[in-house]
Amino acid sequence: MEHSELLVHQSQMEIAGHRYEVCVYARNDGMHFAKTVFSPQDIVINDGLSLAHALEKHRNLLPLAIASRQMRAEQSSLDH
Repeated sequence: MEHSELLVHQSQMEIAGHRYEVCVYARNDGMHFAKTVFSPQDIVINDGLSLAHALEKHRNLLPLAIASRQMRAEQSSLDH
């Protein structure tokens, strides 16, 4: 069975003075997932049973994902 995805929501979140795009997609199996792309190799995805569920999870976890990337970048700069 082929999975298809349909963009059902698009918004931006402001975190620590930066804006991040959040896209929520519906899959043909009824599940949803929210996605924020930092780079082609760095993507945050959270799934949910509904648009609201996926979006809520993403809004709660995105700040943590951003903080962890900042900590990693700071550590990397100290190591060099």
